[in-house]
Amino acid sequence: MTAPEETRVALITGGSKGLGAGLVEAYLAAGYVVETCSRSATDQVDLWAKEFPDHFGFASVDVSGSAAADAWVKDVARRRGRIDVLVNNAGVAPEGVIALFSDDQIDQVVDLNIKGTAYVTRAASRVMLARRSGSIVNVSSVVGMSGYRGLSMYSATKAALDGMTRGLARELGSRGITVNSVAPGYLRTEMSHGLDETQLTQITRRTPAGRLGEPSDVARAVLFLTDPANTYITGQVLVVDGGLTA
Repeated sequence: MTAPEETRVALITGGSKGLGAGLVEAYLAAGYVVETCSRSATDQVDLWAKEFPDHFGFASVDVSGSAAADAWVKDVARRRGRIDVLVNNAGVAPEGVIALFSDDQIDQVVDLNIKGTAYVTRAASRVMLARRSGSIVNVSSVVGMSGYRGLSMYSATKAALDGMTRGLARELGSRGITVNSVAPGYLRTEMSHGLDETQLTQITRRTPAGRLGEPSDVARAVLFLTDPANTYITGQVLVVDGGLTA
């Protein structure tokens, strides 16, 4: 079903749980049609499908594969008639010192975090270019700015996304497309479960806001950057970390 002209369509990768689920919730609440993907569905995905039968779509897709990513974006564009917003959220964060990483572990984080983002962005930008409008947000991380022991490969990929953001902002700006990054701090999601209580307590103490972030904190920033009224903020990295890196 094609979305009505006034209904904006948001494409969100990795939306089945964690931060991605928070992003899906925020865009549905804002009245968007939301299409999301992940490698497998969750109970939350099933609930959204029942609650928003006309405004929600899910596909089991591994965007680290070029053909799969391209096919998914083309299918959304065909069914919905437009893509107004792309949020590149899908990613993995394998922990461990680089000396012990296998080739497969390195490939996994690069293939999903960087190449997957590039594949989806390539396909979605073609739709946006034809309409001469659109908003893209890459979810990076404060870890890509300051580093963290045991997350060197993850840090490298997130820093790369910020570089991609700046390049794309220049590449697409003249066609009415904004491109920004949002760099979350430490959130209370599955991504922080690898940290023990001592580490979480230390992070909380160092954070001026005095707490870990919630997906809703990041979602508000992403919604702001993709608001149709925003036509002048582009090429920026908006840090959402409670002041941790201040």
